[in-house]
Amino acid sequence: MFKSTYLACAIAAIGLSSCSPKTLFQAQDFTKENLFTQNIEGPNFDSKGQLYVVNFQKDGTIAKVMPDGSCELFLTLPQGSTANAIQFDDKGAMYLADFSGHNVLKVNMQTKEVSVFSHNDRFNQPNDICITRKNVLFASDPNWKQSTGQIWRIDTDGSSHLLSSDMGTTNGICLSPDEKTLYVNESIQRNIWAFDVDAQGNISNKRLFTSFNDGGLDGMKCDKSGKLYVTRWGLGKILIFNPSGQLIKEVTTKGKQTSNLVFSPNQKEAFVTLQDRKGMEKFKIR
Repeated sequence: MFKSTYLACAIAAIGLSSCSPKTLFQAQDFTKENLFTQNIEGPNFDSKGQLYVVNFQKDGTIAKVMPDGSCELFLTLPQGSTANAIQFDDKGAMYLADFSGHNVLKVNMQTKEVSVFSHNDRFNQPNDICITRKNVLFASDPNWKQSTGQIWRIDTDGSSHLLSSDMGTTNGICLSPDEKTLYVNESIQRNIWAFDVDAQGNISNKRLFTSFNDGGLDGMKCDKSGKLYVTRWGLGKILIFNPSGQLIKEVTTKGKQTSNLVFSPNQKEAFVTLQDRKGMEKFKIR
């Protein structure tokens, strides 16, 4: 998809394509500034290669972002709902972590009908979600006032199952490519934890993946090789770790409040949301 946008650096004289190492991991503008609110978050591509991002122009909206960085309104959520994360199932339905409505929402992409997919009175404010190939969701659920958090599994019938209630301020959450490891970070405590995931979607063997002494933590994503990309909110950095927890690369963004990221469908670029710039940057990863 979007070959003209994602085409690697062409060397026309010999009919080959490659990218100079100097252009890799160098952040550049993607959208204009101030197109979104300070709650810009949750970038994700659907199966057709279309990019969607939350909170366009005002909170409670979803934008469709074009390959050239221009944006248009896709959807306005019901009053009281504000999305913070987007995922898609294998049938194309969109799921949203609705932190102000205390729900996980489901969007029919053809009719744009919005429904409550999952609600639990014990939800704090679902913040981020990831999804398995079997369409099972995992959700981070922080309580910012108390600096605590929870982890939930939400099955395909919308039922919610509390997996952990003894966390700090849970925020970024993602799965390894083989779906056997769940990563969850704590923004205030500045920890990233790893859990084993079994075939039933239960988690165990909680272990510290890495921790920090400064800045904040927000969204995370694993690439197809298992490397973990972590946004360092307030520091304007994205750190890249191998599965053993070793830091292997550091990317500096123009803005400081990096809130989340997503990889292009061909995994050659990363697209980053920035809350201070109220827009997006991108950088090549290969």
